[in-house]
Amino acid sequence: MKLIANPFAWAAGLVLAPVAAADVLELESTVISASPLASRQSQLATPAEVLEGDDLVKTREPTLGETLEKLPGVRSSSFGAGVGRPVIRGQSGARVKILSDGVDVLDASSISPDHTVTSEPLLAERIEVLKGPATLMYGGGAIGGVVNVIDRKVPVRVPEKGYEGELELRTNTVANEAAGVFGLTAGAGHFALRAEGMKRQDNDYAIPGPGKEQGSYNNNHTYALGGSFIGEQGYIGAAYSREQNRYGLLGHEHAECSQSLSGWQCAPEHEADGDSGTEDEHEAVPYIDLDQRRWDLRAELEDPLPLLERARLRMAHSRYQHQEIEDGAVSTQYNSRATDGRLELTHQPLLGWRGTLGGQFLRRNFRSSGEEAYVPQTITHNRAIFLVEEYVSGNWRYELGLRREWQHISAVGQPDRQHRGLSFSAGMVWNFLPDYALGLSWTRSQRLPTPEELYSDGPHAATSTVELGDPDLKKETAHNAELSLRKLAGWLTFSASLYRNTISNYIYGAYTGQTLGSGYRELHYRQDNAVFTGGEGELRLALTEATAVTFFGDLVRGRLRHNQGWLPRIPSDRLGLRLDQRLLEGLDGQLEFYRTRHQNKVAAYETRTAGYSMLNASLSYDGLAGPGHYLLYLKVNNLLNERWRNVTSYIKDKVVMPGRNLSLGLRVTF
Repeated sequence: MKLIANPFAWAAGLVLAPVAAADVLELESTVISASPLASRQSQLATPAEVLEGDDLVKTREPTLGETLEKLPGVRSSSFGAGVGRPVIRGQSGARVKILSDGVDVLDASSISPDHTVTSEPLLAERIEVLKGPATLMYGGGAIGGVVNVIDRKVPVRVPEKGYEGELELRTNTVANEAAGVFGLTAGAGHFALRAEGMKRQDNDYAIPGPGKEQGSYNNNHTYALGGSFIGEQGYIGAAYSREQNRYGLLGHEHAECSQSLSGWQCAPEHEADGDSGTEDEHEAVPYIDLDQRRWDLRAELEDPLPLLERARLRMAHSRYQHQEIEDGAVSTQYNSRATDGRLELTHQPLLGWRGTLGGQFLRRNFRSSGEEAYVPQTITHNRAIFLVEEYVSGNWRYELGLRREWQHISAVGQPDRQHRGLSFSAGMVWNFLPDYALGLSWTRSQRLPTPEELYSDGPHAATSTVELGDPDLKKETAHNAELSLRKLAGWLTFSASLYRNTISNYIYGAYTGQTLGSGYRELHYRQDNAVFTGGEGELRLALTEATAVTFFGDLVRGRLRHNQGWLPRIPSDRLGLRLDQRLLEGLDGQLEFYRTRHQNKVAAYETRTAGYSMLNASLSYDGLAGPGHYLLYLKVNNLLNERWRNVTSYIKDKVVMPGRNLSLGLRVTF
C-alpha cells in the first residue's frame, strides 16, 4: 500500500499541485496461495482476505470462526465455546470449504452444527478467505467461499541459521483461559524437521450480569511432527498430527424419541419408567470427546517437465472419532476414515493463456452408533478434474474456470445415489488507474447433496430436532454475479463488493411447524429456489503516518424466490468504525466499535434476534530481545459487557454469548 504523511496536502494538490512521488511508500500486496495461479489480491476477480503475521496473532480466538468473524462478509456459527465455523455471505456448512494448505480438514464439522472444526488458529501461519465461489479448484459446492489455513508442520525451506521457532503464552478473564504454543524448525543441507504443539484450557465463560454459561468449557491440545527434503527445484515432505478436544454441548436437550406409523414422538428421558432423574443429572451438561489423527503429504516442484512451470501435490488421510458423553456414558459415537488428494500442474503460457490443470479425489467412510445415530453408515467417493486459465493484456486480466465432478454414495439399508456436477466461471479485472482494480465475475457452480441431507432419519439432541432427509434430492445449481472495486495502495484504500447468487434446488433444513414433545421439532431437508443478495465494504483512511481510521460494514439477504419466505439463520446487518493509532515506536493501539442490527427477516418458526453494540480495544508492543522478536498484546472484547445472542447459531434462543473479556498474551519468535 502507499502511505502519504498528510492527506490534506493531497487534497489541496488536486487544485494546486500533484503529490510528490517521494511522499509515497509502496508495499507489496499479498500472494494468495489458494488462488489457482498464486495471484495477488489486486489480480483476483473476486475479493480475498488474508490474516497473517502480528495481525493474525492479535486477532486469533479459540475457534476458526471467531478468529475470522470481524472480516467483512464473515461471521461465526457458534455452538458453545468449543465450536465456531465460518459463515460467509450467509452460507455455512458444506457450502464453505475449510482447507488445511489446500486439502480438506477431514473432520465432521459440516455434518452437524455442534461439531468443531479441527483447525487450530494458534498454530496457523496465515489464513486466507476467498469469498463466493471464488475458485473451482476446491469443489463446485463451495458456493459460500473457501477458508485456507496455512501451517508450518511440513517445512518448505531450511532455516538460514539452522533453526527457528516460536513460543506463546496467553490467558483471558472471561473463561480463565490458560493456553500455550511452541514450534521449532531445524535443518541442515537438504533436510528440515518440524515439531509443534499447543494446549488450551478454558473454563465456563462469564456472561453479562452475574453467573456463567454452564458447560461452556473448551479444553484441547494438539501436536505435529513433520519433515521435508528440500532441493533447488522444490520439496517433498510429510507430517503426522493429532488433536484431542473436549468441550461442552450447550443447549443439548436429550429425550427419548420413538417412531410409529404416525411419525416420530419424543418424551422426556426416563418418563416411561416414572423416573424423572435427580436434579444433578439434569444439570450435568453433555460434552464431546474428540480425537483426530492425521497424516499429510505435500510436494512442490518447479519446472518438472517441458511446458510445465510447477507441479503441486497435496494428500491427507484422517482417522476421526468423537463421542458424545451424557451422564458419564457414551450416548453417541461418530467415526470417520477419510482421504483427500489433489494434483495441480501449472503450464507455461500457450497463445498467451497460462493455467492450472488438476485432479482431485475424496473417499470418506462415515458411521455413527448410539442413541442419536440419525445418519446410516455411508461411503462417499468424489472425483473431479478442473482447469483454470488466465490471460493478461495490458491493464486487463481475464480468468476462465471449469470443473467436472462425480460422486457416488452408498448407505447401509438405502439405495446408492450417484450425482454429477459441472461448474464453470468467468471473470475479469481492469486496472483502469494505478492501484485501482475493477472486478467482474460470473460463476455457475453445482453442489452435490451430502449424505446427511439424503439419509437423515432420527432425533438430534444438539438441535432439539428430529431430522428427516430426502434420498431423492437433486444437485444444486448456483449462478453468482459479483462486481467489486478495490484500491489496495495509497493513503486512501478501500474494497467494496456487490453480489447476487440465485440457486436452483437449494437444499436447506426447514422447520415444519410440527412439535414432537419434550421441546423437539421436526426438521425436513427440502429443495426450493433461493436467492442471496448482499454487499460488503471497507474503507481505510490514513490521516497521518501514525493514525488511520477504517469504516466497514456488510449485509446479506437470503430468501426463497417469488417471496415465499426468508431462509433460516441469515446474518444481520453490521456497520462499524476502527481507529488504529501508533502511540510510541513499537507500541500500537486500536479501538473498534460496530453495531449489529436486529434480525427480523427470519424463516418460518424461527425467532427474531435483537441487535447489539460491540466495543473492543487493544494494545500491542513489538520489540527485539537479542536475536529474537517478541510481541506483547492486551485486548478487551465486549468492553461494554453487552448481552447478545448469535443469530447464525442453532441455539441462539438458549445461549448467551460471552461478556467482557480481557486477554493478555506474549509471543516470542527466534
